[in-house]
Amino acid sequence: MPRTDLSTLDRIRDQEHLEDLLSEPTDGVVETVRRLEGDVIVLGVGGKMGPSLSRMLKRAADEAGVRKRVIGVSRFSSPDLAKQLQSWGVETTAADLLDPDQVEKLPRVPNVVYMAGMKFGTTSQSARTWAMNAVLPAYVCRKFRGAKIVAFSTGNVYPLAPIAGGGAVETDEPQPMGEYAQSCLGRERVFEHFSRTDGTPVALIRLNYAVEMRYGVLMDLARRVLASETIDLAMGNFNCIWQADANAMSIQAFDHVSSPPRVLNVTGPETLSVRRSCERLAEWMGMQVAFSGAEAPTALLSNAQLATRLFGYPRATIGQLIDWTADWVKRGGQSLGKPTHFEARDGKF
Repeated sequence: MPRTDLSTLDRIRDQEHLEDLLSEPTDGVVETVRRLEGDVIVLGVGGKMGPSLSRMLKRAADEAGVRKRVIGVSRFSSPDLAKQLQSWGVETTAADLLDPDQVEKLPRVPNVVYMAGMKFGTTSQSARTWAMNAVLPAYVCRKFRGAKIVAFSTGNVYPLAPIAGGGAVETDEPQPMGEYAQSCLGRERVFEHFSRTDGTPVALIRLNYAVEMRYGVLMDLARRVLASETIDLAMGNFNCIWQADANAMSIQAFDHVSSPPRVLNVTGPETLSVRRSCERLAEWMGMQVAFSGAEAPTALLSNAQLATRLFGYPRATIGQLIDWTADWVKRGGQSLGKPTHFEARDGKF
């Protein structure tokens, strides 16, 4: 099926257009879903990436001509998301995943995407953070023993890395800073434990950072530039990847699950400069930009060469992402209202 030619796309018109792009499957995704036996359940579908990833799964199944249920699980505190998912052909089940009895009542399927977790507010809700990030995985592993599990983690489990080093690789020793990152390493260790003891095949997706027009590092920077805020350069470098590309790579990770778990860094191939990114955003929006401080010699950076080798380069380039974001923010496009706090160097979110 023909794919959108992103190289000719100079702007993203509106939310409907954005949602369509974020959920467009690649040929690789279609082939993975074609080979995948059985239905798929997406736990924590109500997060930033869950809706578009679930829809991509469903679109891929339809395109591949295979009958496959895609089931999204969330508390669904707002009924609007459930209705939207259902309109895309994604089934919905409301459940509090911190309740083991409710986890046990979920449909038993052979393929699981685990997206549940807590980041923002961790400083003031440490106990809930640990429960969500390190206890909940045990409930899931017991319920879905032997299923293929693609579990989202974060590059925050790595220490700050030298800018010139290209970022942390999957074999580097985790050194999480702060309770959020520590609890995320706890999540990984729980999945690893059950993978080893039960033989459950798992892929751990260390993601940083997925971006789209309504959320992400680039939107954070664009909004600050438009508001004429001074940009702090202490966290002077970062990685990011178009959310559609992160969705596609994560779905294709079903082909690479293993026991013990396979770890995959998912991000863009470049080490990006906050200064240069803001200057390009400012130029596009016709603004001036001011900076304070200087770039530290380290940043939270991941090396995605392994994922790139397995899945290919992201379809969207960083230049396109910056230009689309500048246009979206300048036009007053919608925001999810969730700053990333990517600039935090102390691990506190």
